[in-house]
Amino acid sequence: MKKNVSAFINKESVVRKWYLVDATGKVLGRMATKLATILRGKHKPIFSPQADCGDYVVVINADKVAVTGAKFKDKTYFTHSGYPGGDKTLSFEELLKRKPEKVFMHAVSGMLPKNRLGKVVIKKLKVYRGEKHPHSGHKLEKLEI
Repeated sequence: MKKNVSAFINKESVVRKWYLVDATGKVLGRMATKLATILRGKHKPIFSPQADCGDYVVVINADKVAVTGAKFKDKTYFTHSGYPGGDKTLSFEELLKRKPEKVFMHAVSGMLPKNRLGKVVIKKLKVYRGEKHPHSGHKLEKLEI
């Protein structure tokens, strides 16, 4: 009689896909939750929490993302250099103009584990300001969110 045995997945046995997401007019938070799920691999039946079994995601038009409510003016991002008086505060509007890629990375990384695995997983997210990206060599599947 055969026992019920769960298969443990390692990173070498995972088949990864590449997804293309257009952020034009999409809500940032709702996109970030879906992207974090795909990057982590939770949408796959072979998901294993200790292994990196997620897919790659390429986000284009990051500068055209939307937010709900008054977040466009009110949401702030805080950084500190470590020196006295070295604090910097940027609004969502300013950061979206300067570095829209950082807005996405910040939103998605907040939804990933805060450990070594999370640092590996976030590297599979590729975010670009406009339509152009250097990943046309991969078989990109268009993903609607």
